[in-house]
Amino acid sequence: MPVPNALTILEIARQTIQLEADALQTLADSLDDSTDFQRCIEALAQSKGRLVLTGIGKSAIVAQKIVATLNSTGTPALFLHAADAIHGDLGMILPDDFVLCISKSGETSEIKVLIPLLKNFGNPLIAMTANRQSTLARMANYLLWTPVDQEADPNNLAPTTSTIAQMALGDALAMALLSYKGFSAADFAKFHPGGALGKQLYLRVRDLYLLHERPVVRTNASLQDVILEISSKRLGATAVLDENDQLAGIITDGDLRRMLHQQRDFSQVKAADILSPAPKTIEPDALAVEALALLRSFSITQLVVLDKGQYLGIVHLHDLIREGLV
Repeated sequence: MPVPNALTILEIARQTIQLEADALQTLADSLDDSTDFQRCIEALAQSKGRLVLTGIGKSAIVAQKIVATLNSTGTPALFLHAADAIHGDLGMILPDDFVLCISKSGETSEIKVLIPLLKNFGNPLIAMTANRQSTLARMANYLLWTPVDQEADPNNLAPTTSTIAQMALGDALAMALLSYKGFSAADFAKFHPGGALGKQLYLRVRDLYLLHERPVVRTNASLQDVILEISSKRLGATAVLDENDQLAGIITDGDLRRMLHQQRDFSQVKAADILSPAPKTIEPDALAVEALALLRSFSITQLVVLDKGQYLGIVHLHDLIREGLV
């Protein structure tokens, strides 16, 4: 069997992607006022139950991905394998649940066995299929049509364009429900508290600076006191306050190094002599990602945290790295 050359391989790759892109465009064009999509969204948005997704083979894998997307965007969903459903797992379905069955042909044997059982339960049935004349499409309360005639596989057998269309329509379903329900960024963060995406939406500066001691010296502090404060608090810097407890500036380890190059006699050096006035500051209620943006824009590693002019502490770049925001 001849080995295809690089050009042929690239042509196959481009053809596959183009076939799938064309299928997605056809799918987008198929959604209009005459389809069940909008009615289905409105019914799901008003439902008190969950959306149960089921399927066989590759469609089952797609269903699991759609379930994950729905759950993370405010629509309670669960996956039920069609083969398991007809062998005891139908008890997972509750009276108020909707059932979304994914099948390209709509004629898979397990699906055909499952359909009358679901109808007997009285749960609304949503069909996602490429065959509008199939048993599944005809028995469903709502039809989500995926108009795919040709798989990317040259034998038209391996699920490729059909699963891409199913995935895309599932995403469309989740995003339409998200918009219909008014699901916000704050709501998203509630469902993603442990991930970097969620932390971008809820983690605030006050959650970070309180993890450290508060490095501070007065303007008349000696060089030795400054070095000890920076060293002991391990933030690479200390704030400098005046006699009225107002922020006079900041001294970083970089300021100390520069001073060592310029100064010969250190005995009389005071904090006021080496501080950097007007340091970059941030409020405690600011989002951590805002702190990260400031640090990046000024190429610095610390921000002074101020609340109505009162010095609270320092937030460090390492805090943001530790939280996975960098």
